[in-house]
Amino acid sequence: MPHDTATDTMTEVLDLRGKVLYIEDNPLNIELVEAALSRYPGITLVTANTGMEGIRLARSEEPDFVLLDMHLPDIGGLEVVRALNEEIAAGKLRITLLTGDSLSMDIVKAMSLGAYDYWLKPLHMSKLETALKRALIKGRTETGRN
Repeated sequence: MPHDTATDTMTEVLDLRGKVLYIEDNPLNIELVEAALSRYPGITLVTANTGMEGIRLARSEEPDFVLLDMHLPDIGGLEVVRALNEEIAAGKLRITLLTGDSLSMDIVKAMSLGAYDYWLKPLHMSKLETALKRALIKGRTETGRN
């Protein structure tokens, strides 16, 4: 019987398990990510509307992947990354920043603070799915989680 790579890939993606924290104050952006992740029953989405709430949830929920908007109502994304520096350095958090700005200084600063990646909005779902697959499979391998 021929090997169907497309079906195997879809099965592998649908089998992903983990927790995603999305720190975002725009309800429409949250709905978009919720809709995209609804295809993956093994992925739990936790959301925060402010940077301070995001910091608290990043520490208490121990997410496998964090999406962080750079522009929040209370503190900026760079401040959130700074506050979570210890968790990032210990390999407990993988943060991808999202923004509508393409300021190279912000990108350099975010990466120097330990951000895993930096994406420009609008968020492309295929990019999110690829990143989740990489993060959740890598995280499962490193921690022994299933």
